[in-house]
Amino acid sequence: MDEQGEKEDLIEPVFRNGTVTTVGILLAFSLGFITHWAANPIPWQTYHLVAVLPILAGIALQMRALALLLDTASLRRPVYARANRIFMAGLICTASGVGLAILLDVLHVAARSALPGAA
Repeated sequence: MDEQGEKEDLIEPVFRNGTVTTVGILLAFSLGFITHWAANPIPWQTYHLVAVLPILAGIALQMRALALLLDTASLRRPVYARANRIFMAGLICTASGVGLAILLDVLHVAARSALPGAA
């Protein structure tokens, strides 16, 4: 491959740095949510695993994406694209788990506040 072909296969370091920042911030939010939810006063039940497992899998994928992006090899377009796909998969898993967690909490609160004999 000639020198010009190699340059075309690289992304700009500034662009990669912005992506690293974005991934880091969203990973911090994901970790913050799971930490906050763990301290929730509603007692944990086995069915909460339905929400916890996708959140933890998503966080692991986000961490993997961040690790890939922090490597200088991520300046190559295929590595950068792979890290982005992994991050998006992690973000979707985490968002799904967060949605399920919120739904489970709403259902729990609604079940506790329902009046006896109400339809």
